[in-house]
Amino acid sequence: MLKTEQGFILNRYWLDTNTNRKQTLVFWVKSCHGIHQLRFTDQASVFFIRQSELENALNLLEKKLPRQSWYVRTINLKSFDQQPASAFYFNQQRTLYFARKLLQDSNIYPLESDIQPTDRFMMERNLRGGISFTGEQRQHQQYSEIINPKIAAIETTVPLTIASIDIETHISTGELLSIAMIFSSTNAPDIVDNKVWMIGKPLDNPTLNYLHMVNNETDLLSAFIDFFKQQDPDIIIGWNVINFDLRFLQQKCEQLNISLNLGRADQPLDWRQSRNDSDHFTLVLPGRCVLDGIDTLKSATYNFESFSLNHVASELLGKQKLIEDSDNKASEIIRQFNEDKLALARYNLDDCQLVWDIFQKADLINFSLQRAQLTGLAMDRFGGSVASFDNRYLPRLHRSGYVAPNIPLQPENVGSPGGYVMDSYPGLYDHVLVLDFKSLYPSIIRTFKIDPLALVEGLQQEPNTAIKDQQETSISNKHSLIAGFNGAVFDKSKAILPELIKELWQARDVAKSQNNAPMSQAIKILMNSFYGVLGTPGCRFFDFRLPSSITLRGHQILYTTKDVIEAKGFKVIYGDTDSVFVWLKGYHRNIAPESIQGIGQELAQQLNQWWQETLKNEHQIDSFLEIEFETHFKRFIMPTIRGSEKGSKKRYAGLKSLPNKQTALIFKGLETVRTDWTQAARQFQQSLYQKVFDEQDYHDLILDTVNAIKSGQKDELLIYRKRIRRKLSDYKKNIPPHVQAAKMAESDRAARGLTSKYAKGGWIEYYLTTQGPQAIESRNAPLDYDLYLERQIKPIADGILHFLGQTFDDITSQQIDLF
Repeated sequence: MLKTEQGFILNRYWLDTNTNRKQTLVFWVKSCHGIHQLRFTDQASVFFIRQSELENALNLLEKKLPRQSWYVRTINLKSFDQQPASAFYFNQQRTLYFARKLLQDSNIYPLESDIQPTDRFMMERNLRGGISFTGEQRQHQQYSEIINPKIAAIETTVPLTIASIDIETHISTGELLSIAMIFSSTNAPDIVDNKVWMIGKPLDNPTLNYLHMVNNETDLLSAFIDFFKQQDPDIIIGWNVINFDLRFLQQKCEQLNISLNLGRADQPLDWRQSRNDSDHFTLVLPGRCVLDGIDTLKSATYNFESFSLNHVASELLGKQKLIEDSDNKASEIIRQFNEDKLALARYNLDDCQLVWDIFQKADLINFSLQRAQLTGLAMDRFGGSVASFDNRYLPRLHRSGYVAPNIPLQPENVGSPGGYVMDSYPGLYDHVLVLDFKSLYPSIIRTFKIDPLALVEGLQQEPNTAIKDQQETSISNKHSLIAGFNGAVFDKSKAILPELIKELWQARDVAKSQNNAPMSQAIKILMNSFYGVLGTPGCRFFDFRLPSSITLRGHQILYTTKDVIEAKGFKVIYGDTDSVFVWLKGYHRNIAPESIQGIGQELAQQLNQWWQETLKNEHQIDSFLEIEFETHFKRFIMPTIRGSEKGSKKRYAGLKSLPNKQTALIFKGLETVRTDWTQAARQFQQSLYQKVFDEQDYHDLILDTVNAIKSGQKDELLIYRKRIRRKLSDYKKNIPPHVQAAKMAESDRAARGLTSKYAKGGWIEYYLTTQGPQAIESRNAPLDYDLYLERQIKPIADGILHFLGQTFDDITSQQIDLF
């Protein structure tokens, strides 16, 4: 009996079968009724060949490949150089790989040969996440199998089951000590079940019903695997769960000759080693997704000074791990294992709970689902901006009669001009308004028809040489075409990206109206990625005229906006990429907040109208540029470049007006928001700027800060924290302070018989001492307080005192002499 269901695609892959020399595509789908494996048999892989290369390609393949393993079809598509294309179909993906290499070795480069068959299958059917399927279901123990079902793309949500896992190991012996797991569901986020398995004798008075003692590592792994398969989760989450927890379990199982078949249908983990880092792996787990907490947070644009579990939990949840991250962590885990197994069980399970709570707090499961539904990428594939672009763009390109080009082998003029940053006017100001262009680069793409296909079609009508002159292209047919920069010409009627952005923009408006924050964020990330994708040489559509037509148009828009504003009597003191900072010169300091709001709103409205009329008159296009009145700073400082009278860029601070006459201190690019400055410096800057903005006396603050530092009262706030981005051994000359501290710490650790901590890089915390920079755990010299004052406090003070006619030295000279 045929049965129709709706579900969400968890993951997919292709299989080349040896029995019939054909290819099968496998999709694992979760519906409200369970797990389903959809198998599509006899699926051919395809690439395309230009007409000029067709005869040579046929001759080469006919000599090397059995004719029954491939065939050719004439299609109604052409390449970007206007050549008709032929489609080459292969029974198996491995045959396509062989054919591709054979042709490339003869300088014939098939088009779209890098697209995986599962990705093409989804693109051609507009599948991205939700799927409706109809077919005969063959029931297995924990899933049903459907062969060649009828399918359709839909949008849907289904409940998903989630396992958060964490392991504890012996750092010296490599022994697996315990495994913890909590199990829950998206439709009932309370914990359904939790378990900790630990090696050891049964406890005399067990007080933790979730703790199960086992005899050895083999029993520990077997108990975990059995419970995991019984619970059958859709998603695994954890912290560095792929490259530590699961990787360790894989290696331990291989050592003990145990099958770690955690995939559905009892399939093993499919590991992919990074080409650039032998210690880094990605993972495909058939029928399940694996979401690492760190990668998922980053993909959702979260940023933290440290992505350690302890730090992120502290920032997001206000909680910390039961054992803090330190040199003593490993020894404390071993002590608890030997002396206090209940404490270790609580610690192990608490790490699982912290990860689950972070996923809940940041709504990461929902974000991952919405992102997959939007991009067509698997839930657990991170990055992938180029692939996301292809998934949305290629089907539309094919419908427009074209085959996509290859990634350029030798891209020219890589690197487009960045966003336009105006020279600033340094000073301490009253009443500065910030006007911001909403999603400027997507708006430029949509307004000015910037698009790979539109470029191809535009140049067919008015050929222009690509030239990096940063000038707007001169065109004659302004009715059908619109000029780009550097020789770019775009066909107004053939652009794909503007329509795609329109759809995404409308979808985001709907998401906002429905308070669907994960979808809104996913759409914003996707739209903003388009410029970056077009500018990377790893994109098949790379042409430097595309990204430069976006950024140079942005330059034009910003400096033209500045001119329009200043013609109205205001002063633009700064501008950066999509924002202008407008000083209400001549207005009274105590002007009413309502008046400020009115000025800002009216100015934004006038600018939007000006752009509508100007673009209609000059280019015969509708403007989708939208400038908004974003912020009012009651007080504002634009600092100078240190040691210069010239205004700085991307560095400012201000007292932002909030509702109900409240204010907030905002810093951009200054020491307060830089992680390579100490907490003492950051706190001092915040306090000093607040007093200056509030017109309060600041002399005592400066003197008290100097006194506290010199007397050792702020030692815990004088810690530097910096990242070592390379292996220590790679630093040979001009060694920076934090690396000096790391090298000294490594020598100290070796002398104490401790394992290496910094050899491969990582984060280090250190002090500046009278004997140079020293890691906090290896410090053996007094702090150099004079150096701290010179490097951390004085520059901050002088940065704002300069505008008040004073200096740090003027205020502190007598105080410092006392020490």
